Amino acid sequence: MRHQVSKDLFAYWRELKGARSTPDRSDIDPGKIRHILADTFIIEVDADRTFPLRLSGTRVNALWLREQKGSSFLDLWGADDRQSVSAALSTVIDGVAPVVAGVNTRTEDNSRLELELLLLPLRYFGKTHSRVLGALSPAYQPDWLGYLSAGPLELVSMRVIDAPAARAGASLRRSDPVGVSRPRPHLVVYEGYQLRR
Repeated sequence: MRHQVSKDLFAYWRELKGARSTPDRSDIDPGKIRHILADTFIIEVDADRTFPLRLSGTRVNALWLREQKGSSFLDLWGADDRQSVSAALSTVIDGVAPVVAGVNTRTEDNSRLELELLLLPLRYFGKTHSRVLGALSPAYQPDWLGYLSAGPLELVSMRVIDAPAARAGASLRRSDPVGVSRPRPHLVVYEGYQLRR
């Protein structure tokens, strides 16, 4: 994680979860993270896995000049990246593993913006596979924010933080024939904190 928003949200999430695998949505006190609320969101895990946004921070909304609550998180992405983002959300939900990703977007006047995405699993009234807490923070505060709409998000890189496979030493890299370049992002697993269930 490079952005302070991601670091702060991750630290708060870890503090809330304690020895559990993940905290409950009801554990979150917005006052404790008020300084990063504008960059945060909560995704609902619905039966069809369209992943509607239940809550969306003001800076996230300002990127597209509209309230994102109720819209599909996948619709924020370009068509080429939706399957990868859906797979990342499944990793967060099914693997109870945080994911961090590098993201780009461009405005209608072709201004480019780098962002960092953090996805964290949440329970909802004790139920697993129900919510994802996230943050989408820009590398810098663009002067066009609130005046121009960002385009679709583009996935640049992605890594799982403390996947069980990483602790076991297993590799999650996809296999490509030798000599074939990888134009699309690939998954890199880094060992992090100990996950307790």
